[in-house]
Amino acid sequence: MPTEPPYEGGAAGQEDGEGGPRKVARVVLLDPQERVLLLHGHEPDDPSDDWWFTPGGGLEGDETREEAALRELVEETGITDVELGPVLWRRRCSFPFAGRRWEQDEWYYLARTRQTAIEAAGLTELERRSVAGARWWSCQELTEAHETVYPTRFAELLCRLLDEGPPARPEVLDTEIV
Repeated sequence: MPTEPPYEGGAAGQEDGEGGPRKVARVVLLDPQERVLLLHGHEPDDPSDDWWFTPGGGLEGDETREEAALRELVEETGITDVELGPVLWRRRCSFPFAGRRWEQDEWYYLARTRQTAIEAAGLTELERRSVAGARWWSCQELTEAHETVYPTRFAELLCRLLDEGPPARPEVLDTEIV
């Protein structure tokens, strides 16, 4: 269930410097048609082992999660016209990717944009080897898809978000261990 290194800044350390899981900021980016942007990733040496995931990645230096979310979005998509909203979900996950195990504490931010053209010019070497592209998905398309998407309840969570709006406080999702 790799969700991070494909959208992280490469093979940076997984720890946050305090011995805990790597701190990650993710972006649930919606366009004016309420489609969500997902990146298509795979194991660097096995393109058949693939999945879809939201843009985002690990914090660098002393940046905030909000700063990391916006930085990662620009690096991975080229999208700069963004209104960053509240944290929707929080999740802990553990998964193998690129020959190592990743332990992460992920926060998912709602964001909106009118900019739908994508240019992934800021990818790291590992990301260039493991990100196959991006696509805007409707809630219905995600619900009907037979693709692997992380977090695993993403279609359900997105549909609820679009129907009910953001939660009053971040929802803590089940820990995912792959």
